[in-house]
Amino acid sequence: MNVARTLNNWRKYRQTVAELGRMSPRELNDLGIAQGDIRRVARQAVGF
Repeated sequence: MNVARTLNNWRKYRQTVAELGRMSPRELNDLGIAQGDIRRVARQAVGF
């Protein structure tokens, strides 16, 4: 994997974590995500 792709994936990961982190527990529950699962879900979203 090249450096540009790695940096892009890292940026997407951080953005996903930030967006999910701003959601209320109820909103996360509606998506089927627990607060403790945010980082795992973000890693899966970008393929880490």
